[in-house]
Amino acid sequence: MAADPSSSSTGQHADDFCAAPPEDARQTAMSGPLNVRGERRPPPMQRAFSRQVSLGSGVTVLGMDRGGRNGGGRGQRALPRSGRSLGVLNHSGALGAAGGDGAARRGDFSMFRTKSTLSKQNSLLPTRIRESDLELPTHVEDQSVGRPAEDPLNKSVPAGRYFAALRGPELDEVRDYEDILLPKDEVWPFLLRFPIGCFGVCLGLGSQAILWGSLAASPAMRFLHVTPMINVALWLLAVAVLVATSVTYALKCVFYFEAIRREYFHPVRVNFFFAPWIAAMFITIGLPRAYAPERPHPAVWCAFVLPLFALELKIYGQWLSGGKRRLCKVANPSSHLSVVGNFVGAILAARVGWAEAGKFLWAIGVAHYIVVFVTLYQRLPTNEALPKELHPVYSMFIATPSAASLAWAAIYGSFDAVARTFFFMAIFLYLSLVVRINFFRGFRFSLAWWSYTFPMTTASLATVKYAEAEPCFASRALALSLSLMSTTMVSLLLVSTLLHAFIWRSLFPNDLAIAITKDRQNGAVKPSGKGKRTSKRVHDIKRWAKQAPLSLVSSITKSNSADKEEEEKTE
Repeated sequence: MAADPSSSSTGQHADDFCAAPPEDARQTAMSGPLNVRGERRPPPMQRAFSRQVSLGSGVTVLGMDRGGRNGGGRGQRALPRSGRSLGVLNHSGALGAAGGDGAARRGDFSMFRTKSTLSKQNSLLPTRIRESDLELPTHVEDQSVGRPAEDPLNKSVPAGRYFAALRGPELDEVRDYEDILLPKDEVWPFLLRFPIGCFGVCLGLGSQAILWGSLAASPAMRFLHVTPMINVALWLLAVAVLVATSVTYALKCVFYFEAIRREYFHPVRVNFFFAPWIAAMFITIGLPRAYAPERPHPAVWCAFVLPLFALELKIYGQWLSGGKRRLCKVANPSSHLSVVGNFVGAILAARVGWAEAGKFLWAIGVAHYIVVFVTLYQRLPTNEALPKELHPVYSMFIATPSAASLAWAAIYGSFDAVARTFFFMAIFLYLSLVVRINFFRGFRFSLAWWSYTFPMTTASLATVKYAEAEPCFASRALALSLSLMSTTMVSLLLVSTLLHAFIWRSLFPNDLAIAITKDRQNGAVKPSGKGKRTSKRVHDIKRWAKQAPLSLVSSITKSNSADKEEEEKTE
């Protein structure tokens, strides 16, 4: 019995790569074109191709209506481009009715839990789907035979992948054409939305406590009559914020360690792992003079510097050995955070009486500061992390020379020529950013901005020390103006943080940067050899499918006419 051509044509979609036409249709349409399996099918009616059909993976079969398998019509679910095509396939989404009930699908956040593996999750696909429900094409089955499924989290994401999938100066915005492992339109658990950049708040408040303590005790700034109680209040606030942030991030390490790994491999956020130890040293240095001991115990220095030094061995070793995480590849302005910790540790070493340890850290900091500064200043073509537009992240350039001048003065006891050299470098970089203030507009608020306030405070501290060494009107006016600028910036950020936290409830958005796939094609391994030609053909099919039917026919006609002309010329 012959099948109706109209019903046969309407059932033919781009998923002919996944399922063959019925037997009766093949008998009555022997003159039709060949499909992938070598079977003839009736010529389809003129229609537009779907831009969201996965032609290469056969995943669209999940949207097939169960009733259609027995000869009825087939319904097909369009794959969304909202970042939910990988980790959020679940029972309600994959096994919905043919018409689609629009039930909300929830993401599988367990993939980021501690010690999460693919066997524990039973793959990214729904666990209740039977093997009979998945009708993969023959070529897909042949490629998957004898090869275990690969967990998208069991290997580190390459540094180049972050540059390809993310954008923005902080690499925290997913590009429009990228898919992620978790849904964008669903609120994630709080711990997953708590980034390592939150320690920037501790850096800003801790450095402000040091600044106001210096303003209250400095002979050159005595005319301000600053009360020491400001230093005490800021110090207590910084301690409270550091404790709360540390406890919250420790909970994230316990429950979502896979997310911590993603942040560690992030080219920008890896530098923020130095922030907790730097903030702890800021609080130790800024301890109010009325309660601070004359000389802190050396165990305090060891507790904060040793973890920082171990992290430096790992990061600096990657810079030195080259590879995918070499410095010219991953360098960005936040890389100064990994260097400035040496100078802060040197200041604390001078406080505890270990001058030689301070000199050691100062030498390490200067050596790597020169390398980082030259790498960023040259704007190498391989350096993809440095944004073209200016951003508050550029204030990191003034943090390291300011901290270097303060560390030298603390170790040797005087603000001599070496300390002044680094101080003048910081002032020049500071002025070069101030004159371009218009370029800092138009950026959305982020907690990471707090990390960019402590460079301004560090420059203010260095200016106060310079005013003590060279007491004059110009030095005091410069110290006062820079101190007011840094304090104003911290106050504005504090108000913005409170508004986003309690009024707008947008302080912790979904952290999309940790949910990217290992490669662009939904976690698939990049083909090599013969596989490249296959992927190229699939890419050409997808490119042609994006065109309108008429333009597609015209392009094919033009190509055929061009081939005929070439044949006539050769004859």
